[in-house]
This record gives sequence, structure tokens and C-alpha cells, in this order.
Amino acid sequence: MTQFDPSDLSNMSDLAAIEPAEFSRLVKSTPDATIAEIMTGPHRGAILDAIFERFPKVFRADQAAGTTAVMHWQVGGAPDGGFDTYQVVIEDGVCTSSATTDREPRLTLAMGPVEFLKLISGSGNPMMMFMTGKVKAKGDLGLATSLPKFFDLPKG
Repeated sequence: MTQFDPSDLSNMSDLAAIEPAEFSRLVKSTPDATIAEIMTGPHRGAILDAIFERFPKVFRADQAAGTTAVMHWQVGGAPDGGFDTYQVVIEDGVCTSSATTDREPRLTLAMGPVEFLKLISGSGNPMMMFMTGKVKAKGDLGLATSLPKFFDLPKG
């Protein structure tokens, strides 16, 4: 796969098997319009689930020592015009993620689906996305700036 192709996503277990570096290459090589199309289509939920299921696997506990944080990620552009919200919790040296948002967040990050995939794949500049309003942060902005060191995500 050289770029995201909606017809290639029929088996979503393949997405979960894609290594972060390969995922980053896919996002970089795919036009924004194609990403937007995919993220408003039938595979959106499975793509988001696969990404958030990976958060605990790429968590760097050594870098987050002593950190307790609940973060809500709001990914806009849902087919109904709304957004999907996921919760990522760092507590006692462990990271968990869930589509259930049952705790008060210390930080809420909101963005469109294209921006989310670019941010999470290391294909976008987080500071520039924030400065241009493509990523909105509410709450602990210091925590937001620390996130890149807490997770072993691809770098641009």
C-alpha cells in the first residue's frame, strides 16, 4: 500500500498490523481529500479504534513518571457532522485508552480527521496546527506540550 485507499480497508485487522512508521508513510503520501473521504466513510470507527488501541503500546512510562492525566481527544468530521471522543488516561505508570469518556479531562484536544491522522502519524507540525487553529486544546497546555515525549510516535 503506497497511500490510503478505501477499497484496501476491507479487512480492518490489516490496519492494526501496520507499524507506526508505515502508517506515517501512508498518511504522508495520501492527499488530504482522500483522508477526509476515508474518515467520513464506513471504516472511520475501526480506524479510530485501531489508533487508540495502540496508545498503551507506544506509551513511554519512563518519560511520564509521576504524571497523572486524563485526556479527551475529539475527532471531528463524523458522517453525522459530529465528532468521536476517546479518552486516554495516564496513571500509576500505565496508559489506557477507551471510547468511553467517564472521567473529567485535564486536557481536551479537538481537531478534524485529517489533522488528527497527520498529528498522530507525525506528518503534521503540532505547534503550527495549534497556532493556526487546526488543533484546539482546552485545559492543561503544559500537558499538551509534553505528549510527544510520552508516546513513541513517528516523527515527521
